[in-house]
Amino acid sequence: MRSLACEAVGKEVMPLQRRTVLKGMIAAGITALGAPAVRAQPAPIRIGLLTVKSGPLEEGGVQMEQGILSFLKDKDYTLAGRKVEFVSADTGGNPSVALSKAREFAELGHIDFILGPLVSFELLTISNYVAQHKIPTMSLAGADDITQRTPNPYLVRATASSSQAMHPMGHYAATEMRLKRVATICEDFFFGYEQMGGFQQVFQDNGGQVVKKLWTPLMTPDDTPYIEEIRDVDGVCQGFTGSNPLKFMKQYSDSGLKLPVCGGETAGDDALLTQFGDDAVGLITASPYTIDFDSDANRKFKELMAKDYNATPGFFAAGLYVTGMVVEAALMALHGDLSNKEATIQALRAVRLGDTPRGPLYFDDHGNVVGNIFIRRIEKAGGKLTNVTLKTYENVNQFWPYQEQEYLRRPSYSREWPPVAG
Repeated sequence: MRSLACEAVGKEVMPLQRRTVLKGMIAAGITALGAPAVRAQPAPIRIGLLTVKSGPLEEGGVQMEQGILSFLKDKDYTLAGRKVEFVSADTGGNPSVALSKAREFAELGHIDFILGPLVSFELLTISNYVAQHKIPTMSLAGADDITQRTPNPYLVRATASSSQAMHPMGHYAATEMRLKRVATICEDFFFGYEQMGGFQQVFQDNGGQVVKKLWTPLMTPDDTPYIEEIRDVDGVCQGFTGSNPLKFMKQYSDSGLKLPVCGGETAGDDALLTQFGDDAVGLITASPYTIDFDSDANRKFKELMAKDYNATPGFFAAGLYVTGMVVEAALMALHGDLSNKEATIQALRAVRLGDTPRGPLYFDDHGNVVGNIFIRRIEKAGGKLTNVTLKTYENVNQFWPYQEQEYLRRPSYSREWPPVAG
């Protein structure tokens, strides 16, 4: 596995070295004949993480790794009585690298589960490969149609589809923030299109109008030219991810605009709270995870992240920690037997958990999570920023309140759909 150029944790997977050892034993005339019978131990479970540890998306990618490692360390790298081998690969947010790493996981590492990737366009690139090779994949990335119009039968998602949290945000912005005319702004890539599409659909169904959509390059250092285009509106919805929300909120404040700002799970992530300035106070976001959720599982999760990494956890860390809980629950139901891939996927999709860091959850028929979406506001208390939950939408599925078949007949959310109000 050294060719993966990644960090291995737990018991490292090195099949080539084991083969060399066996050849040496044969050459030396060492055999098992006459030796006392030894009960064979089950092979370790192999888990591979596709994440991003470089570039503008690094913030979330590092948290993904911390979240799953906190879970595995707490379990002593043992799930359902079987040892776990874990390996992490940095995709750099590059779809071709993500596919290359997925292939190495499957063909060299014989991985049992792929966790990740982080980015929707990476997931879209690897989806056919993992389906063809029947690799159970627990995605963080939210590409909607992977669990909607073109479902992947070997994928389960315990985080959210790209638009899932933004449906409630659109409802809240229209009905409780009382916004009427909104401009949206986000990076010019797939996750952004689906976030803003979900927000716009529900916002407009509840009486609002999106009158301008602004798309910024993923790696632009300056959002100011785009912010200057925000006018004749009473609110802004931003969907920035990685470290980009820090830049946007500062430049938005520096521009002198005072309009209320809302956003999705990455726009005001809890993990960014120590890096935001006061310019983020008042930002309202919708997320499947919030740091102030009151549950035993969330308290334990926060304690582990503080102990292991001295880190404030956010959506990305929580998503992978919860994913670990789902994998463990499925393994328990299977009594640790992963010999049947279809049975493994069925067990993953059948998981129902009552106490997780994000609350209770279960999965729909397409393998996408159903659970809480929290509406939070960044506030300052005791000199520190924190997210304070304003409202919890319970049992939110990826189709919002729409009938599934009606929803699937509509065009997929995209850069152009829904269209801007005329």
